[in-house]
Amino acid sequence: MQPFIKALTGALAAAALLLGAGVADADTSDLDASGDAGSSSSIDWKPCPEHTTAECGTLRLPIDWARPGGEKFDLAVARRKATDPDRRVGVLLVNPGGPGDSGVNFALERATTYFSADVRAKFDIVGFDPRGVGASSPVTCSRELIDRQPSAYPRDQAEFDRLAAYNRELRQDCREHSGPMFDHADTLGVVRDMDALRGALGEQKINYFGHSYGTLIGEQYAELYGDRIRAMALTANIDHSLGTREFLVSSAATAEDSFHEFVKWCDRSRSCALHGRDVTAVWDGLLTRADRGEIRDPDHPDQALTANAIAFTAVKEYFYGPDWAQLATYVATLDAQTATATATVAAKAETKAETTAQPFQAVFCQDWRVRAKDYPEYARLTAAERRAAPHMRGSPRVHAALAGCVGWPDEVNNPQHRLRVTKAPKILLMHSRHDPANNYSWVTNVRRQTRGTTVLLTYEGAGHRVYPRSDCTRDAADGYLTALKVPRDGSRCAAVDPDVGP
Repeated sequence: MQPFIKALTGALAAAALLLGAGVADADTSDLDASGDAGSSSSIDWKPCPEHTTAECGTLRLPIDWARPGGEKFDLAVARRKATDPDRRVGVLLVNPGGPGDSGVNFALERATTYFSADVRAKFDIVGFDPRGVGASSPVTCSRELIDRQPSAYPRDQAEFDRLAAYNRELRQDCREHSGPMFDHADTLGVVRDMDALRGALGEQKINYFGHSYGTLIGEQYAELYGDRIRAMALTANIDHSLGTREFLVSSAATAEDSFHEFVKWCDRSRSCALHGRDVTAVWDGLLTRADRGEIRDPDHPDQALTANAIAFTAVKEYFYGPDWAQLATYVATLDAQTATATATVAAKAETKAETTAQPFQAVFCQDWRVRAKDYPEYARLTAAERRAAPHMRGSPRVHAALAGCVGWPDEVNNPQHRLRVTKAPKILLMHSRHDPANNYSWVTNVRRQTRGTTVLLTYEGAGHRVYPRSDCTRDAADGYLTALKVPRDGSRCAAVDPDVGP
């Protein structure tokens, strides 16, 4: 399997987390097409098998909210109750992003160290696996078919046509393995599920913390159910109004910006393994050698690393933190390889399951109308992307996502549009100035679209994560969530030196 697909699918919650957990059917007579759930719906909570200090359960909901009496699926849910019940404020629904990350896994394994003690004391932290993800009727596909994915960089119309044909074959395969959920895995369905979950929890209003792709869930919930929000904090925001070219080019530009931030850090920091060298020249030379097949995967020395795989790893594994010292070591280690022989790209022999979880394209390609019609259009997009990021070779992460939609039907369930939020309270937007994945312009666009409803706090440093970056970012979010202390719009938190850390 190609590296970017492995990374895009992310870590999913195992269905075993919910073995033994209670299942409650929502009373569908109390559910209308808007996704409103009556208070009679409930979840039969039971201790989670591997996390007995938390509770797990499922909620049965419609697969197609336009047909609430039709086929159902079980929404997987996990809850950690407020550690100080006397100070309890309410529930805090959480989503860590993706698309494809597990909210159940986040609540069970990460929330206790991610959120402050004050937040954990005052909120029941509730994570759920979005429809099509983890233990919520997951989208699955044939592993053999995924493993023979063609290049996301076709060189002519014939290769573009082969990519489109492959995507259609994979789409049909995933539909056959996943059932009707495949056609309803979009974020708008998740939003309606989330409001049904609100009703099942017996809450008139919810609090929500969404990160990265989880901000799209929050934004669209605010559009539909703004009067059901007490507080909503969104970090590393998605701008769902972008067209194909703007989405791709802005993603590439922000990856390139993070590369330059890394270079500047390396120039001034003696802890950088490349300190004292021309870091840009080392990086460009490394990618050129990778183009010739001279760079091997350290974990699999018989396999070559492509330039795009190296760039993808830099963004996903090291820019997100940021973990610049580790990136410098990674680059220095690869650069030190000798070119005595040419490696080949080969699949590792191993025993594999027949199918594997693969929710990314099912969600992304139904949330975004991003379909290049032919090779000339695709080539123009690729050229624009690479002009915006000459050292990073564009944005391998987003390029792969767009490539996966080639050949899909034009119609999508949840097409891009400008946000229209009219009933919500003040929503807190937080974003890094040098986010490697979600361009800072995205949050300023969201802010303009929701003027009067949102406030923006900027972390002036680098990295995709915002809330845990510093005392400033954490205190601002905590004060807002726990006591509704809304930061001044335009507030800023100073950058933290990666040598020191948050």
